[in-house]
Amino acid sequence: MPVSKAQQRATNKYNKNHYDRLEMKVPKGEKEIITEHATEYDGTLNKFLNRAVKETMERDKNK
Repeated sequence: MPVSKAQQRATNKYNKNHYDRLEMKVPKGEKEIITEHATEYDGTLNKFLNRAVKETMERDKNK
């Protein structure tokens, strides 16, 4: 079912008020590899990247 324009605006407004955005650059071809892995193990690329960052930060604290 298509999302209405009003719903898109509401979602965009919510996201703008509740989330910060980060941009990540990877070498050509790696995006597909990372996305496939993320989908298989975490369901979405966003969940995978959040988990990767949190786990790395926790590991770095324990050095």
